[in-house]
Amino acid sequence: MREKLNENPLAQVGLLGVLLVLGFVMLTSMGGGGESGSEPEAESSTTVTSAPAITPAGETPVTTGSAGPTPVPPPPSDVTAAFKAGETVVLLIVHDGGIDDRMVREDAEALEGMSNVALFVVPAKQIARYAAITAGAGVNRVPALVVLRPKALSHGTPTASVDYGYQGAESVVQAVIDARYKGKTLTYHP
Repeated sequence: MREKLNENPLAQVGLLGVLLVLGFVMLTSMGGGGESGSEPEAESSTTVTSAPAITPAGETPVTTGSAGPTPVPPPPSDVTAAFKAGETVVLLIVHDGGIDDRMVREDAEALEGMSNVALFVVPAKQIARYAAITAGAGVNRVPALVVLRPKALSHGTPTASVDYGYQGAESVVQAVIDARYKGKTLTYHP
């Protein structure tokens, strides 16, 4: 059989075709799409972005999209007041009924013991009310933990970090601690 395969190019092409078909079938049947019954995955990507979150009184933030500039309504007054008071504003954007959303909401309660932290739990269907913050920070899925640096540390330009997916209580608290960091930052060059 080996000699026949080595000497006959048609047999080689035929075997290669069979192997490709088998490989394709195996990859498509094994590939993602199915739910595993295990714990939710922690998917955390932190992006620090300049966010047009809070603007001076009377001004309306503007975002640029594919259809051109679009006026964005200011965030709710309690969010604006918390930012202006120098608090660390935390928006937890969740989808009602999601398992990981409920868990991260419970873990966000760890912030209640921290001083100068204003936590706002936002249902995903109300995200448009917070578009001045979420659009600038690039929020694109839930659950999302958006932490705005305090006004005094952001030098007048609101900045936010975004963490996605399930966050344990320690991660939620760490996101606030990171937003309040006052020291130098070093760049990493591998």
